[in-house]
Amino acid sequence: MAERRVNVGWAEGLHARPASIFVRAATASGVAVTIAKADGAPVNAASMLAVLGLGAKGGEEIVLASEAADADAALDRLARLVAEGLDELPETV
Repeated sequence: MAERRVNVGWAEGLHARPASIFVRAATASGVAVTIAKADGAPVNAASMLAVLGLGAKGGEEIVLASEAADADAALDRLARLVAEGLDELPETV
């Protein structure tokens, strides 16, 4: 299993707009990804309700994980999106 630990870069945390950006990117990654708070149970990263339900705040550590064989690049891209609080994920990332 591939895993990335990253601190949430959006000041408002993973709420509304940032969660929507993240969920779209996770869905577009083409691999099954989970997201969890450092001490919590993982949820489907492609589910808006599940991501909102985490209540992840700005600066809080989250864990992105996947069991897919080709997940490393997708997790790297998602980790950068979250850590930098990007408004969208550049194609070259």
